[in-house]
Amino acid sequence: MSDSASTTVSTPVTSSVTELLERAKEGRTIAWNEIYAQLYRELYRLARAQLRRTFGHTLTPTSLLSETWLRLARKQDVMAENRRQLIGLMVSAMRKAILDEVRRRRTEKRGGHAHVEPLDEVDVGGESPQVEHLLSLDAALDELAELHPRLAQVVEWRYFGGMSEAEIAMALDVHVRTVRRDWQAARMFLLQRIGDGSVRTAADVC
Repeated sequence: MSDSASTTVSTPVTSSVTELLERAKEGRTIAWNEIYAQLYRELYRLARAQLRRTFGHTLTPTSLLSETWLRLARKQDVMAENRRQLIGLMVSAMRKAILDEVRRRRTEKRGGHAHVEPLDEVDVGGESPQVEHLLSLDAALDELAELHPRLAQVVEWRYFGGMSEAEIAMALDVHVRTVRRDWQAARMFLLQRIGDGSVRTAADVC
């Protein structure tokens, strides 16, 4: 046997998220662990960004990510075929988990308030909208998702997930200008549904 043959060491090949999702749907639990390891840093960043938006809860990025991931991994029919779709599901799931926690604490305190930042990166000052506005935004966003899923996804990723226009464009495989148009259209829809609070604040500064 030659020296080159005797010293050959196989290099582990990292499977893509798409491949791992296929295995996970076949019931291979280890596939979920591999996906989690690959996406952890990105999902942690998104969890932290969402929690920075809303107050009135006791969640941490780690607890939020762990809770939503375990819920997702237990499902038998995860509607995700690739990395982008899976991250989208996680952003949505984290948003719902935060809102559930806000509602729970609000019920316990009976009069406690949670705050949410304006629907824009611009710091316009003034008092943040109360929890009622956040819950109204959530309901309006659910309605938007029924009519225009991509527009709702842009709002979730940019506002709740803290992703940039460039990151969203890459994830959706569209031009940045398309993301910008979607963002403007989504805000107009939400403004019509809510009419004040965080959405009006954003519209006024643009």
